[in-house]
Amino acid sequence: MEATLFSFPSSSRPSPLSQTLTLSRPTNPLLSFTPNPTRINPQPRRFPSIRSAISRTKKEQTVETVKKNLENCYLIAGIKYKGFTVKQFQDLRRSLPENTKLIVAKNTLVYKAIEGTQWEVLKPCMTGMNAWLFVHSEEIPAAIKPYRQFQKERKLDENDFTGAVFEGKFYGPGDFKQLESMPTRAEIYAKLLGQLQTPALNLVGTLQAPARDLVMLLRAYVNKLEEEGGGGGGQ
Repeated sequence: MEATLFSFPSSSRPSPLSQTLTLSRPTNPLLSFTPNPTRINPQPRRFPSIRSAISRTKKEQTVETVKKNLENCYLIAGIKYKGFTVKQFQDLRRSLPENTKLIVAKNTLVYKAIEGTQWEVLKPCMTGMNAWLFVHSEEIPAAIKPYRQFQKERKLDENDFTGAVFEGKFYGPGDFKQLESMPTRAEIYAKLLGQLQTPALNLVGTLQAPARDLVMLLRAYVNKLEEEGGGGGGQ
């Protein structure tokens, strides 16, 4: 590095002192500074993003919600919901019975919740975008009917059931008529009661006359034994 010490003004005659005198001094490596781009613009340290942490927490909550709804559950059904609006979801939820819940969750999260349970057979319908119907009642047709009406009114023919599990058995889209036509509990009780009453009445009517005859026969036999017993005692 060179440093300027002093200079003399030039005169008419050239003089050796008229030139600027410079001295060179050695460079001190301790005082030298070379910009380090890595220090000026250091690379940011990578930490788990807040977004990924929230996403992971939300997934865990979804799995727990599904597991909770598996308790006292009689039927789970998948509904293809692609194209649904927020308002349509709200309207559908309002139309469902209190014992039926509609949950929107990814297939992978639902399967994680049902894996290793009787509901695991639901796996074949886990394709595409599904909303999940959890029925906590034995009244299966009453739980399915609101969506059928909703589907018909809004002409959502493509948004059909993708599958269901009831009593450990998988029902495909073509099998839902069996579920929708199941008799209600009241209908089952009425049918059973009718079946029990009719044979019972017939049985009573059939046994009435022979029963009278049987009683008379038994009474006569008892009288005969009493007479024979009495006669033997007199001898």
